[in-house]
Amino acid sequence: MSVRDDKAKVQHLNWRAGFGADPAYINKWDHKNWNHFFRKIMKGGEKDPKTIIVPESAEIAQLQNDRPKKLTKEDRMEINKIQGLGMRNLIDAWIDEMVATDHPLREKIAFFWHGHFACRINNVFFNQMMLDVIRQNALGNFGDLLFGVSKSPAMLQFLNNQQNRKQHANENFGREVMELFTMGIGNYTEEDVKQGSRAFTGWGFTEKGEFVFRKNQHDAGVKTFLGKTGNFNGDDILNIILEQKATAHHVTDKICRFFVNDNPDRDMVNNLAAKFYESNYDIGHLMESLFRSPEFYKPENRGNLIKSPVELLAGLRRTIPVDFGKDQVQILLQRIMDQVLFYPPNVGGWPGGRDWIDSSTLLFRMRLPQIIYYSGEITTRPKDMPDELTNTYTKRNPSDEFVRDFAKRINATVDWDSYLNSFKEVSEDQLPDAIADALLTNGQKANSALLNKFADTSSRENYIKSLSIDIMSSPEYQLC
Repeated sequence: MSVRDDKAKVQHLNWRAGFGADPAYINKWDHKNWNHFFRKIMKGGEKDPKTIIVPESAEIAQLQNDRPKKLTKEDRMEINKIQGLGMRNLIDAWIDEMVATDHPLREKIAFFWHGHFACRINNVFFNQMMLDVIRQNALGNFGDLLFGVSKSPAMLQFLNNQQNRKQHANENFGREVMELFTMGIGNYTEEDVKQGSRAFTGWGFTEKGEFVFRKNQHDAGVKTFLGKTGNFNGDDILNIILEQKATAHHVTDKICRFFVNDNPDRDMVNNLAAKFYESNYDIGHLMESLFRSPEFYKPENRGNLIKSPVELLAGLRRTIPVDFGKDQVQILLQRIMDQVLFYPPNVGGWPGGRDWIDSSTLLFRMRLPQIIYYSGEITTRPKDMPDELTNTYTKRNPSDEFVRDFAKRINATVDWDSYLNSFKEVSEDQLPDAIADALLTNGQKANSALLNKFADTSSRENYIKSLSIDIMSSPEYQLC
């Protein structure tokens, strides 16, 4: 394999197991040290992730502890204001972590779980707690992750299990646990949904965000679930679900669709699912098996996935560092591209794939590098967001006012030094191909004649910058 193919392979892995990398990092790679490089991808640079905390979560927690029995209109307005600001800050903080982390795989797989366990509530304290559960268990044991998410106040609130009581079972939580989070459609019956939901009666949470089992609300009768009969509670149901090989297969299939191909090879999925089940749902082991498999590096599995808006934004910033200065610019960009963290369209999460692209979003995505690195104008109206984000993020305030508040241009501060330095040994005539190698994942050569036609040749520095932004603005850069 040529050096160029080797670098394309490294780029492929860095985009799938993270959010891309700057050229200096890619250039350090040596095929003789592949195992060392791979271990760094899998292990990162820190043992446990630090909890992402925003100050508003503590305010909300305190307000929930001290709140009077009856809230005035002013009380509710103040709480909503804090919640909206807190959610905006939490969104920004997590994207900043994706960009700055020395363990991008953990944030990437956490981003996957964020869509898998799709949840949407207007409580920054509860959302912060659930994000921590996901990030702490992202590469650990799926059973631990499933139990942690299932008992989180965010998920219990979103799927109405606080209202799940004996003789009046609410099936929302029980159904989605089976349909979306574990076994998938076709591996359980409607009767299993009813019986499983009975077992989850009494599961709830306090205003402090503590899981609580309300025994007097629990249906203690005998249930028959997936062929087993007993006086089951919620823990029993989750354990029975984990015993099903269908669970390992459904989760593995979703992971392969996210990390490998929208239509992954069936043999690959089956083999990885069997290993996942045999390892007692070791997520880290599954990801290592996936990234080491020959199938992962096949031509048909490289440069074939459309970057999600969050991946695109975080990837740009990891490649060429940028500070937006003004708060919440990243939320504006997410709104325009139709993916705002913590606000999935429904319980099924973001559909992904070709759904990321339509006539307006594709044009904006291709202009995004110019908007960020050349302070280009934003002329695309952001999508309306629900009232949960409050203030300038509501349908009551027109989106064009929101754009005007931020002005027509994003005045970002760009740190070009490391990026420019990575090409210091490259001759000028080789720069188009070298930059294409650094930015694209499938090893295609640059169209030097076309790039040079529009390049800024006033200096070597401007030449590199203009070539880079033009390549980032190409349709090929939308893929990873």
